Amino acid sequence: MGHRLSKIYTRTGDSGTTTLGDGSRVDKDSLRVEAYGTVDELNSVIGLLLTHELPDDIRHTLTDIQHELFDLGGELCIPGHAAIDDTQVTHLETRLDELNADLKPLKEFILPGGAAAAALCHLARTVCRRAERRAVSLGKTETVSAPAIKYLNRLSDLLFVMARVLNKLAGHPDVLWQPGKTTTGG
Repeated sequence: MGHRLSKIYTRTGDSGTTTLGDGSRVDKDSLRVEAYGTVDELNSVIGLLLTHELPDDIRHTLTDIQHELFDLGGELCIPGHAAIDDTQVTHLETRLDELNADLKPLKEFILPGGAAAAALCHLARTVCRRAERRAVSLGKTETVSAPAIKYLNRLSDLLFVMARVLNKLAGHPDVLWQPGKTTTGG
């Protein structure tokens, strides 16, 4: 196991740089720090989602995802390190298929919202998409594993489906987007 923090502040970042997992120092606004920082933000939103009443299977899935996101953050924090592989991607796809099986097919876009837990799931989805964009940006200049990007892509899909499931369980129907609703007086 890595280093344990006995002292939270070190003052080493006061100049706008931070230490990566391999010991190298980079600017705090570097693409790498943006990527793993956004994964950390996503993990925090999922933590907030977990404070709500959720079905046990969704709670278990989200808790597993939090562990995987911590692994992914470590992967992004240590250049050349790999922690996510296609096994985790396949697991997300399996859960996505299981949860989506009982939902009506969508023919239109839906608006985020509904029950509080579903709305938080949508928020997590949008943060996940940003994390994916940051990882893709980083991958243009440094190595980012393909499974890491695939994982974020599938996770955002899973969070979308989870939001729909949570709304269905709470008795909230999907709110379908109505293009031009405010301009047509609808």
